[in-house]
Amino acid sequence: MSPESEADTPAETVLPGTLPEALFAELVVFRRDLHMHPELGNQEFRTTAAIKARLEKAGLEPRVLPSGTGLVCDIGMRSADALDGTGPEDGGPARPAGGILALRADIDALPIPDTKSESPYRSTVPDRAHACGHDVHTTVVLGAGLVLAELDRQGLLPRPVRLVFQPAEEVLPGGAAEAIKSGVLNGVGRIIAVHCDPRVDAGRIGLRQGPITSACDRLEVSLDGPGGHTARPHLTTDLVTAVARVVTDVPALVGRRVDTRAGLAVTWGRIESGHAPNVIPQHAEIAGTVRCLDIHAWRQAPDIVVAAIDEVANLHKAKSEINYVRGVPPVVNEPVVTELLREAMVARRGADSVEGTEQSLGGEDFSWYLEHVPGAMARLGVRTPGERTVRDLHQGDFDADESAIRVGVELFTAAALLHPGH
Repeated sequence: MSPESEADTPAETVLPGTLPEALFAELVVFRRDLHMHPELGNQEFRTTAAIKARLEKAGLEPRVLPSGTGLVCDIGMRSADALDGTGPEDGGPARPAGGILALRADIDALPIPDTKSESPYRSTVPDRAHACGHDVHTTVVLGAGLVLAELDRQGLLPRPVRLVFQPAEEVLPGGAAEAIKSGVLNGVGRIIAVHCDPRVDAGRIGLRQGPITSACDRLEVSLDGPGGHTARPHLTTDLVTAVARVVTDVPALVGRRVDTRAGLAVTWGRIESGHAPNVIPQHAEIAGTVRCLDIHAWRQAPDIVVAAIDEVANLHKAKSEINYVRGVPPVVNEPVVTELLREAMVARRGADSVEGTEQSLGGEDFSWYLEHVPGAMARLGVRTPGERTVRDLHQGDFDADESAIRVGVELFTAAALLHPGH
């Protein structure tokens, strides 16, 4: 069923686990504190400590990941037993039928300055900012965990839930891979997440079955030649011309070697070569990204891109050295889990709170979890209704309408209560 279709769960469905006003106010303060103290990937020590302290205050037992940043916390079963995969045959607790529902947040910031000069909670760290909304994601999962922990104490949580606070989402190939290696998916049957969207009004979410983001890889290329005088380019490798042809010809070649619907695209972001106008240089460097809408074409992308670069470089007698850094596959929302998110949002906020959304060309390492278990990501609206300013992610003036925190908590708690466990 598509996100636009009529809800099976009526808007008047009453679920426990509303967010108390006092807790919402606390979560706003918590989010602002994270916003003022952003930390880059694998350096999120303060952030990890703050999350851990609040979960422990609620009587939970969070476990810091082996990397020293990020943590995982189970609600409704003992964390250690869930993580090591023990079951009744090992003397551990019974595994939940169908697996645990995991709620994932990413906790790192970006290496860009915060330009919100009038904001009382702007970043206090030079050239660091939560300009992608990870502070909101973190606060939402924390808030949901606190509400669900209270429901568990009341005997109202039907199945276990796992909170995953993942480091280094912004660092290719993403911290998700290391988190998975540490066991965060042991016993997990489904996983859900949100990502802030400044194009969607607060109070709403965007949903899409199938791919919702694209694959993203990094590409670094070095070209070399003997160098020479610009008066005699025919006696050497005209390296500047060679690198210019790679920059212009490779994207076109790549685009003709896969189905155009796959959206495989090479885009350059850096080019460097030479120091003098009358000297043909010996070395040039270019770097960029490879993005792809289709997961099958993404799996072929390295061979296609590398072959195209070599062909153009060889044509101009330049020696090429290529560093193709695998990034992340597309996030492909599984239909059943996408429907769970839709039903959860409708139960809390009504059918009008869900809108369809397009596939983005941005990358997200949440996709690595979906290589192992079914899951889905929703776009969490963070634009103040009626606001006309056009904002985007990864910009220094990014901010979120903090009412979105309440919406995200409501979404996750309802999903946990509606999760069928099979």
